[in-house]
Amino acid sequence: MKMIICSVLTTVVLSLVVSTVFAAESVAVARPTIAKICTNCHKAEAGTLRGTFDSVAFKSKTIQIKIDDSIELVKFDEDDIKVVNGAGKAGDGELLRGTKKGHELKVVFVEENGVKTAVKVFEKPPVKVTPDMVITTGEIEKLVAGGPDKGSSYLFDSRPLPRFKEGAIVTAVSLPYPTFDTQVDKLPADKNALIIFYCSGPTCNMSPGSADKAKKLGYRNVKVYIDGMPAWSKKNFSVLSAASLKEAWLDKNIPLVLLDTRLEKTAAKGFIKGAVAFPVAQAAKMVKKLTLKQKNAPIFVYDAAGGTEAETVARELIKGGYENIKVVTGGFAAWKGATFAVETGKLSHTATYTPAPRPGEIKLAEFEAYAANLPDNVMIIDVRNVDEVKSGMLKTARVIPAEEIKNRLAEIPKDKLIVTQCSTGIRAEMAYHALRELGYTNVKFVNAKIEFEKNGSYKINKE
Repeated sequence: MKMIICSVLTTVVLSLVVSTVFAAESVAVARPTIAKICTNCHKAEAGTLRGTFDSVAFKSKTIQIKIDDSIELVKFDEDDIKVVNGAGKAGDGELLRGTKKGHELKVVFVEENGVKTAVKVFEKPPVKVTPDMVITTGEIEKLVAGGPDKGSSYLFDSRPLPRFKEGAIVTAVSLPYPTFDTQVDKLPADKNALIIFYCSGPTCNMSPGSADKAKKLGYRNVKVYIDGMPAWSKKNFSVLSAASLKEAWLDKNIPLVLLDTRLEKTAAKGFIKGAVAFPVAQAAKMVKKLTLKQKNAPIFVYDAAGGTEAETVARELIKGGYENIKVVTGGFAAWKGATFAVETGKLSHTATYTPAPRPGEIKLAEFEAYAANLPDNVMIIDVRNVDEVKSGMLKTARVIPAEEIKNRLAEIPKDKLIVTQCSTGIRAEMAYHALRELGYTNVKFVNAKIEFEKNGSYKINKE
């Protein structure tokens, strides 16, 4: 009898343990259906995804949507799907060809056998603000040039604080829309003062929302810089503190370019790690020598103590066509005053920028080595359609079209490194995410354009 009771108890305990494990796993794999920033105005809805457009593959009929740090793949039928773009034009899947990467989307889907199929896609339209409340980039430039103490205008950044720390308009004060009600003490006492709100561009609701709140508090001269940071950053530099440079960028190892505008012999006595010598006296000449392919690469400029030297260099960079320039307020003195780490010795003379790889992206040298001589523990999958590979493919690859992966898992071993590739990198990345979702943990994809010849040779181009 005791043995029976013990056996029963053991079974119950094991059942509880197993149930707990499965419950934990189900919580772990749950992915968000709405981006955090969208929750300021919306709630999660069944059968609906809210995030940003990442890419679309018409041959595999798949849309890739980014929701914070998560990726969702949604199938679609080009003829049946209903799309409304940001301009309000309605049509079928063809309209997705004009959707820009990073644009906010609402996707309504149906799900069958674990496969989501989009039936409606709505691009977020520009927010509506009455013409009398709109202020232009040129007008903001004039106000900023006047300085915060000259006049009665106040500029507020409505974005969440982490975005403000990444760089803001000169003279702006952080007043995030999500926490507006708890920080109204930042507003001026004078209800007739000109107060201006801005956020992340024409589709961002936070600055108009902040303006509405201010008007309800009795402020009579409220404006919205609707074009926001994207427009400002194309023609003007933004600013951030030394602490924000460290916290929002350097500590996160985000790729950037850092320029020290001081005399090189002065900078050699102490500089921020990774800084490139860029003396202000030679700025115009050095900007012409810059070979950065990405004109929107984040470039940070600092001088001795927050003087005009960094701003001078920043303006030369903008003249040279660079669009994402940030000046460190307080310069090197602020960095050193905060007791942050300081390097000494010779500074680099070459500014380089390599964007951070996307999650799962394989190094091209590694892929090319596998393509030439495939190890037994590696499998390359060409996820293009059968008719595409007729014109050429790698001799070391196996063809499994992206849309067939779920039905051909028996051909894809879990004890090998799986590398997916296509001709542009788009479907290869989608296949990567699909395999990850299906339980494959050792997966990479080729994020590059590849041109194939019938003899198996290829040309690869990483833009």
